[in-house]
Amino acid sequence: MSITPTLRCLRTLVALACVTAVSASVHAQTIEDGIMMGRKGLFTGMLYAHDSWNEYWEGARKRDNGNIGTLTTETVSWYADYGLTDRLNVIANIPYIRTNASQGVLHGMSGVQDLTIAGKYRLFERTLRLGLLRGIGVAAGGLPLTDYTPDFQPLSIGFQSRRLSGRFTLNVQSGPGWYANASSAYTWRGGVTLDRPYYYTNGQFFMTDLVSMPEVFDYVVSGGYLKDGVHAVFSFTQQRMRGGGDIRRQDAPFISNRMNFSKVSGMVMYPVPKVRELAAQFSYGYVVEGRNVGQSTTITAGLFYRFHLFGSDIQ
Repeated sequence: MSITPTLRCLRTLVALACVTAVSASVHAQTIEDGIMMGRKGLFTGMLYAHDSWNEYWEGARKRDNGNIGTLTTETVSWYADYGLTDRLNVIANIPYIRTNASQGVLHGMSGVQDLTIAGKYRLFERTLRLGLLRGIGVAAGGLPLTDYTPDFQPLSIGFQSRRLSGRFTLNVQSGPGWYANASSAYTWRGGVTLDRPYYYTNGQFFMTDLVSMPEVFDYVVSGGYLKDGVHAVFSFTQQRMRGGGDIRRQDAPFISNRMNFSKVSGMVMYPVPKVRELAAQFSYGYVVEGRNVGQSTTITAGLFYRFHLFGSDIQ
């Protein structure tokens, strides 16, 4: 019964991180790449994600579950990216999530999940023989926006956990239009308060309503092409948690389970004809291996627009 809403949210953010330039003269940043928004430029839009799975890993054991059938998660996210300066950008994301199980008696949930805000800073830029090398640092934080219930996995829409993460990205751009990224992040998560005074996980019984959440390490490597408003990229993502127990045999997932996964993704973005600053984005992702997560397929589609505010600069 795995892929929990926080993991789904992470996948949505990974998909958002693929959003980039939409026209020949406009380059828009994302959380994980080396592209920076120009000063006073605003890149914003909506992204729809459809994530589904009917098999999952219960610990290391792969199985299905007749009480769940196919678990579907639909996410509609608002995304915004603003260039405070040519070296410092701010990114914000708010998702609305709805879950549904095709079998059994468990009811899905829906609602606004967490606000995520990130600051992205270009640490250095060097011209090398192989191309332009950039080093990017990102600090990001997240907090719940509504009082949703976290203790109803895998149908909850989130974890009610505050998050803080640091990320470092290396980006190499070479002509004509080719680039490669390597990005890694470490995320600290705050404790979660349950609506019950006890819980059992990882072979231990706890007489408290406070759950400590394991920290998370992830990395993404990607390569792509960006030229004349057309952007295509292929990426490999891996997440590893620093702690947490496995789903107990024939039991429901718990919020502090160890959720590890490896995922491959592809994305294409292109400008809408005759509307220079509008772009359409499509992507596909598939979980190839995991632990306490669903083997999910994620399809996303979105529309994004670039605004030039107060005579904004373009990098």
